[in-house]
Amino acid sequence: MLHTMQLLLLATIVGMVRSSPYTSYQNQRFAMEPQDQTAVVGARVTLPCRVINKQGTLQWTKDDFGLGTSRDLSGFERYAMVGSDEEGDYSLDIYPVMLDDDARYQCQVSPGPEGQPAIRSTFAGLTVLVPPEAPKITQGDVIYATEDRKVEIECVSVGGKPAAEITWIDGLGNVLTDNIEYTVIPLPDQRRFTAKSVLRLTPKKEHHNTNFSCQAQNTADRTYRSAKIRVEVKYAPKVKVNVMGSLPGGAVGSIGGAGGGSVHMSTGSRIVEHSQVRLECRADANPSDVRYRWFINDEPIIGGQKTEMVIRNVTRKFHDAIVKCEVQNSVGKSEDSETLDISYAPSFRQRPQSMEADVGSVVSLTCEVDSNPQPEIVWIQHPSDRVVGTSTNLTFSVSNETAGRYYCKANVPGYAEISADAYVYLKGSPAIGSQRTQYGLVGDTARIECFASSVPRARHVSWTFNGQEISSESGHDYSILVDAVPGGVKSTLIIRDSQAYHYGKYNCTVVNDYGNDVAEIQLQAKKSVSLLMTIVGGISVVAFLLVLTILVVVYIKCKKRTKLPPADVISEHQITKNGGVSCKLEPGDRTSNYSDLKVDISGGYVPYGDYSTHYSPPPQYLTTCSTKSNGSSTILQNNHQNQLQLQQQQQQSHHQHHPQTTTLPMTFLTNSSGGSLTGSIIGSREIRQDNGLPSLQSTTASVVSSSPNGSCSNQSTTAATTTTTHVVVPSSMALSVDPRYSAIYGNPYLRSSNSSLLPPPTAV
Repeated sequence: MLHTMQLLLLATIVGMVRSSPYTSYQNQRFAMEPQDQTAVVGARVTLPCRVINKQGTLQWTKDDFGLGTSRDLSGFERYAMVGSDEEGDYSLDIYPVMLDDDARYQCQVSPGPEGQPAIRSTFAGLTVLVPPEAPKITQGDVIYATEDRKVEIECVSVGGKPAAEITWIDGLGNVLTDNIEYTVIPLPDQRRFTAKSVLRLTPKKEHHNTNFSCQAQNTADRTYRSAKIRVEVKYAPKVKVNVMGSLPGGAVGSIGGAGGGSVHMSTGSRIVEHSQVRLECRADANPSDVRYRWFINDEPIIGGQKTEMVIRNVTRKFHDAIVKCEVQNSVGKSEDSETLDISYAPSFRQRPQSMEADVGSVVSLTCEVDSNPQPEIVWIQHPSDRVVGTSTNLTFSVSNETAGRYYCKANVPGYAEISADAYVYLKGSPAIGSQRTQYGLVGDTARIECFASSVPRARHVSWTFNGQEISSESGHDYSILVDAVPGGVKSTLIIRDSQAYHYGKYNCTVVNDYGNDVAEIQLQAKKSVSLLMTIVGGISVVAFLLVLTILVVVYIKCKKRTKLPPADVISEHQITKNGGVSCKLEPGDRTSNYSDLKVDISGGYVPYGDYSTHYSPPPQYLTTCSTKSNGSSTILQNNHQNQLQLQQQQQQSHHQHHPQTTTLPMTFLTNSSGGSLTGSIIGSREIRQDNGLPSLQSTTASVVSSSPNGSCSNQSTTAATTTTTHVVVPSSMALSVDPRYSAIYGNPYLRSSNSSLLPPPTAV
């Protein structure tokens, strides 16, 4: 073989030396090249190779290894080049085909003696197929199983190329397709394979004493080879689980079970969420000595060794849960299970998501709702409130009319409706909606915001000022922030330490895949307030608030210290009509803290006060009263300094003119002419009494009006005469007749409409 390779190399070199651009020759070429083929072990294979105008030496290679240049291909007994030189046929014949022949083959021709170039055919792959060995079942000829307990039966087929296909058939001739696990394992030669199939069988009574078989075959041999196994099934107790659901009124219903006079629910009835569920396990076993165990989704229940299990508050997490009851006797154990069917309110498993779309494109909105029973889904387009779909997915073509907001509403009878919305945005050019005039402070950092709605998202946002684009090379004065916001983008141009020359017109340009928009934004300078003025203003405000606080505190304290004036001091009264009594303050008395002037009752008693200090008003309070009749007036002055003298004179005059005086209680008086005195008569008091307190006697009267304007008047119905009335109050009745303690004085509803008494002692 080495010698052959050396000859080919020498011939190639000689051909290259003899070749010349001016040499005339015919190129050698392939008339037929080999193609990929598949063969079964033991078959014959011929790979064709025909050459026209062959000048060089021809050989076949196997996986790039030369097989030789002679037709008999010495050293390879099963290989030979068949055909004739006259026809240029150098086809490779292989017989019998073996697994080792699985390789890549190529037909090659070296350069010709006159410099003809070498040629090579395409690679041809030969795939060798090997039938699998007969399958075997690893469990043997018999397998012992218990009813309803899964068993695994394994079937193995070795040496196939490709790997064997394994099929399972039960004792009734049915092809099994479920609960089968198929694996392929390569053999050490990396050419053949072992196929393994595991059948996970749940034996039933009808499987007892039946044969399960596995069949193996591949493309090399379509004749099935099989193996079989007999299944012996042991019968465990016959178990039945009944699901009992709580019914209205406390009744209990069952699914598929009988017992105890209970009301039976029809098969397929749902259990309402949050109700109580009772599960019953019944077993027909022999022997009858059995033990019970409960499972939920293969998780054992603690204390579940009874024939019943109760779930007091069943929730949706129990929906489709497998509740299993396992019963065991001396023969074995068996089990039965039920899947809980819980009725519960709808909730979203997947809400519809907003999306962007082009005009004419087709979009789908998905709304997945979890509920039991299945919900009724309705799609509503806003704002037309038109129903556009009734399934989980809503698919439509996007246009100006269909773009917008969509609601997915899910309804389950007996539960509240739920809804969710999504938007379908129509793609288009951006639109800038920022304020066209914005403001900043000279010397401070200024900001210009450019907000644009853009679907799809903006690709580029740029700023220009005075025709110059602002970028990172524009200096340290500017910086640009770009933030994505729902439905668009916001770009903020920040100007550090802004100066007057920074203010003017800026252009903001927003570009997306569908176009662009440009907005001119005017940056104006706001008038700034100097720091000194700010400080002065702040100090002024603080000082004002401090002074105001002090004044309020002083006012409150002074108000608390203010004493009530004497009860026998009344406000100024002025008669507005002819006749009567007028009382007024003398000039200079306005400086008093008392807002209203009150008439002094000479030596009068002040209730709730210190008699030694408060029995009369201070000397500065003077009352001047005048009695008018026929244009004349009589002035009576009442002064604190001469009040005792005045009282004595009045008493003497009283005894001289009236030696026998009738004692009358304090009352309202009427003159002899039939006119009424629209006031209350308060007599002057004596200086001494048995108990040390003054008494009221009527020697001289003061007349007080009760007119709405607060004037003091004595209006007489006779114009020509003046009537003087004296009222004498005995000392024994002085304390009891004080008008300020009478029922009439305290109750305004008992007074006459035109009568008035002194204010109560507590009045100010």
